[in-house]
Amino acid sequence: MKVTYDTQTDTLRIIFNNSPIAESDENHAGVILDYDSDGNIVGIEILSASERVDNPLGLEYNITQIAKV
Repeated sequence: MKVTYDTQTDTLRIIFNNSPIAESDENHAGVILDYDSDGNIVGIEILSASERVDNPLGLEYNITQIAKV
């Protein structure tokens, strides 16, 4: 997974994998979902990110493990 923020275009992009993008869909204004040829989400692009995200320059990453019973 890769997260990038372009300060010049104010665009935040989250890429889940390197599959080629077959289709993009803007379900909500300014939020674009990219899909591969099988319909899986490849990435998310957020336009005007500084207006939609608390801190587009910051990143918090957490891993939660579920204990096996």
